[in-house]
Formats: sequence, structure tokens, C-alpha cells
Amino acid sequence: MNIKKIGLTALAGSLVATSAFAGSLSVSGGASFEVQHVNGGAANAGKAWSMGNSVTFTGSGELDNGLTASVSFELDQGAGAGVTSTTDTGKPFDSHSLSIGSDTVGTLTFSGHGGSSAQSAVDDMATGDIWDNGMGHAAAPTSSTSDNMLSYSLPSLMDGLAVNVSYVPHTGTQYEGTFDWAVAYTGVEGLTLGFASGENKTTKGSEADVSTYYATYAYGPVTVAFAETEYDSESTTTTADVDFTGYSVAYTVTDEISIAYKVADQSTPNASGDVDQEVNGVTASYTAGGMTISGKMVNGDNMSYSSAVTADKSMWEVAASFAF
Repeated sequence: MNIKKIGLTALAGSLVATSAFAGSLSVSGGASFEVQHVNGGAANAGKAWSMGNSVTFTGSGELDNGLTASVSFELDQGAGAGVTSTTDTGKPFDSHSLSIGSDTVGTLTFSGHGGSSAQSAVDDMATGDIWDNGMGHAAAPTSSTSDNMLSYSLPSLMDGLAVNVSYVPHTGTQYEGTFDWAVAYTGVEGLTLGFASGENKTTKGSEADVSTYYATYAYGPVTVAFAETEYDSESTTTTADVDFTGYSVAYTVTDEISIAYKVADQSTPNASGDVDQEVNGVTASYTAGGMTISGKMVNGDNMSYSSAVTADKSMWEVAASFAF
């Protein structure tokens, strides 16, 4: 008896039998580079040059039971949870997730990394994180997120109403699981109203309730947006509670040109001598023939709630991306 032949035959049969479950992945990426310069602070670090360095593999398909399964992997070596330096080669993937669902049952998403809670997904709907520009900022407050978290988008309950929930499990950095929820209403043309609520349980004794409400309205070429987040902590530290307010006005000049003015204000209301972190800036972009040129000029006062002279900064950035 030829055992080797039997084994190879069995393996081939197994591959054929399971080939119906195999899927194909498409690859997307882009060509881009940018230059950024920060003025002010303790030292002048010069201009920071960088380019896009990741690709994303995605795939989806309809199952025999009518559900649609989708998967996404961002290949970005040196990124991801647990990586302490760019030389860490143990985690080649950055954001990655698996989704399954349909219009009738909703969509369940498992995020291995890079997932957002229902609240953190809308924490700054107004400015698109204009404060996050390498100026030593204090980040906008959010509820807990983690690797290997779950989120669920409910099926349509009524026209224009969307409901999302998320769950962050108990992990080494999350002492207790948390549950968030969010609702958004788009039943009026041009108008979006939203509210989200969640918890942050990263540290025992410093649990926090986090809530965000926002509104956007588009009329012709003009879009205005407003968002406010309250972070109420059980910690007795006077800087634990944080209030965030952001707003923006965007104008689409032509199909190719758009500009926007954005403001983000953040404070610690219980701190004596509270110093607000104030960030404002202008962004612009021009698109033609598959090429997009974008730029921003941002001013930041009292970065990380500091009144020191070195805490007032400004920055500019120019970027180019190419679609082909």
C-alpha cells in the first residue's frame, strides 16, 4: 500500500471540498506624501517629511444563508497594539476587522485592532480632530476602546434613524467590560443629529461616563457642524473631568476646491485656574485628474492645558495624494 499516495490524494480531496469557502481579497492603497512644520515650543524640530506606507486587503461575499461577510486587513508593519517601536516586526497588521450581517438583521463587527466604540466614533464629528497635529495636544476625551472588541449596527428601525452599540471586553488594560450606544437621525434633508453615550473603565477608581451630541447641516455649498463631549470621571483629581466643544464651517467652492475653518476648545472645569486648550485652523484641498493637493494652517494655545509660553504653537502642512 502506498501510504504517501493515499495521504496526498486525501489532501487534494480536502482542498477541493473546501474550495467553495475560499474567498479572494482585493488590495487598495495609494501614493501620497506630506511635509509638516511646527513652530513654537521648547525647540524647533524642523520639517517632518513622510509618505503613505500601508496597503489594505479587503474582501466580501454573500453566504448561502443570505448574510454578507466582509474582512479587512491593513498591512502596516511596525504598527498596531503592543508595538513599542518601528523596529518591532512581530505585528505586521494594523487595523483589521471581520463583519457579518444583512439589511434585515443588522451588522456585527469584530475588530481585532483599530476599532471604535459607539461613542469614540463620533467624539469630534465637527472638526475631524483638528487638534491632533503634533503640537503636544491633549486628546479629546473618549470612552474605552480595545483590541478584539465588538460593535453592532442595528437594522433600520425607521427611515433616517441609525442605532449602533459596542462592547469592549475585560482585558489586561480594561478592568471591566463596557457598553456604548449611539443614535443618529438623518430624516431631514441636509441635517444630521446625533447622540452617543459610553463609559471609560481603563482604570479602577477613575471610571467615567462619556457623552457626545452633535449636529451637522448642509445647505448648498456650505456645511456647518457642532459637537460637544462631556467626560465625567469618578476620580477625585481636579483635572479628571473634561469638556470638549468643536465647530466648523466648510465651503465647497467648486467640484475641485473646498475650504473649511475649524475650532476645537477643551477644558478641565474642576481645576483651579483652569486653562483651556484652544485650537483653530483653516484646511483646504484641490482635486484634479486623480491628484489631490491639501493643506492646513493651525494655531494652538495652551497645549495640554499649560499656560507656559512654550505651550502656544502653530503648524502648517502640505500633502499630495495620487489615485491611479
